[in-house]
Amino acid sequence: MDLFSRTWAALRAAVAALPDAEFAKPSGCRGWLVRDLVCHLVIDAQDVLITLATPASTAVTHNAITYWAVSSEPPMGDDPLSALIVRLAAAYEDPALLKFHLDDVGSAAGRAADMADPGMRVSTQEMVLTAGDYLSAYVLEWTLHHLDLVAHVPSVPGPPAEGLTRTRAMLEQIAGAEFPASFSDVDVLLVATGRRAPTEAETAALGDLAARLPWVLG
Repeated sequence: MDLFSRTWAALRAAVAALPDAEFAKPSGCRGWLVRDLVCHLVIDAQDVLITLATPASTAVTHNAITYWAVSSEPPMGDDPLSALIVRLAAAYEDPALLKFHLDDVGSAAGRAADMADPGMRVSTQEMVLTAGDYLSAYVLEWTLHHLDLVAHVPSVPGPPAEGLTRTRAMLEQIAGAEFPASFSDVDVLLVATGRRAPTEAETAALGDLAARLPWVLG
C-alpha cells in the first residue's frame, strides 16, 4: 500500500509539472493525447474512491495478479469509453482545470488509500479483493500510465524505480513468463505491453517469448 501511495503521488506530481503546451502532445496510449490520458487518470481516481467505499461480504475471488486480464490485441483508442474520455478531456479546454480536477480527486483517492484497512474486502468489476491487493494492482496501472505520460515529454520525471521493478515482477507473474535479465525494467514494460516494438537484438534475446507479445492488460 505504501508503494501505491508513492507511485500515485509521483504520477500526480508529474502531471502538475507539465507545461500547458505538453497537454496537446501524444501520450504513450494509442489514440490519446496527454490531456486524454490525464482525464483517464481522473476517472481512475474516482474508481479508487468508489471501490474503497464498496465493501464486500463475500469471499475473495481475485488478488493483485489475477485482477488483470491479458489479451494480445492492442487497444485502438476508438471504443466507446476511450471516445468518451477524449470528449471529456477536450471539454476542459484549459489544462489548469484538468490539473486541478486530478489534484482534487487524486488527493482524495490517495488519502482514502492511506486510511484503508489492507484486509478489508472490496468489490469492483464483479471481483472481490482485499483493499491491499486492489491497491497493489494499481501500482501497475500508475506505473504504466506514468510511462505513457512522459513518452513524448522527456522534461518530466518518469516513475519511481521501485514502482518499475514491482510492475515488471507483476507483469511477468500475470503472463507467466520472465524477460531476460539484460532488459531494463522500462524496456520490459514498454516492449511487453506493445508500447514499442523490440529491436532486432531484443527479439533475438527474447527467443520464443517474442511470439507471445504483446501482453495487453485490461
